[in-house]
Amino acid sequence: MPETSDTAGATEPSLEEQIAAYQREFQDLDPQVEQVVSALQRLNRRMNVAYGRQTATLGMSNAEWEVLKALVVSGAPYRLGPGELAKRLGLTPAAMTHRIDRMAAEGLVNRERDENNRVRVIVELTHEGREKWLEAMRMASVFEEDLLQDLDGEERRILGAVLTRLLRRVEETQPDAEGRLSDLD
Repeated sequence: MPETSDTAGATEPSLEEQIAAYQREFQDLDPQVEQVVSALQRLNRRMNVAYGRQTATLGMSNAEWEVLKALVVSGAPYRLGPGELAKRLGLTPAAMTHRIDRMAAEGLVNRERDENNRVRVIVELTHEGREKWLEAMRMASVFEEDLLQDLDGEERRILGAVLTRLLRRVEETQPDAEGRLSDLD
């Protein structure tokens, strides 16, 4: 919806205000459920912005970070086909090709022909790409430690277990939800 002069500069309502508005309009709402879900959504959005600022200082986007992460998670020698990368990141092959093109031009990945199948292309993490990934990890770990500083070890363990249970529930009931509805870049 286009922003009008009445809403320009408006701040997001607090969780309590949002839940109260929802309850006013939808009386069947469980405020405890809504608080958990809304807090998770806001936390995710704000964390993505924070990570985006960090990756920007390294001269890369969150989208490029996702590719580096997928290659590192695949294990040494940090190589995957573009189709596998697209699948892991929930992208169309065309969007993946566009992303790989940018990253190859920046020296973060190499694109090579598979020695065993000359039709197949392999995307490989470069030394520079790995160094950028490591620096992003260093920055993220500082941010994440700061984020969780008020939780002791047991609270972190419990929170991790609860969030993992929620994630598994979504993965079991929404198996197609790992990708995106549309490409973001």
